[in-house]
Amino acid sequence: MNCLFCKSELTTEYTNYIADLGKCIIIIRNVPTQVCPQCGEKSYSFDVSVHVQQLINQVKNLVSGIAEISYTDAA
Repeated sequence: MNCLFCKSELTTEYTNYIADLGKCIIIIRNVPTQVCPQCGEKSYSFDVSVHVQQLINQVKNLVSGIAEISYTDAA
């Protein structure tokens, strides 16, 4: 797969996803991410995006402050 911006070949890496929801910040570690080595653009597969949103929805009403979870442990 190629980057939408600079057309370089994307590589798969594990990165952190940070969601700032105002009343809390959720950090999801070890998220499978397509990263462009040229421009740094990040993208997520549909399945990963859905899973990240599910994790955020599960945690957002339980926490006020900062929550840190692992994508791989919650998968």
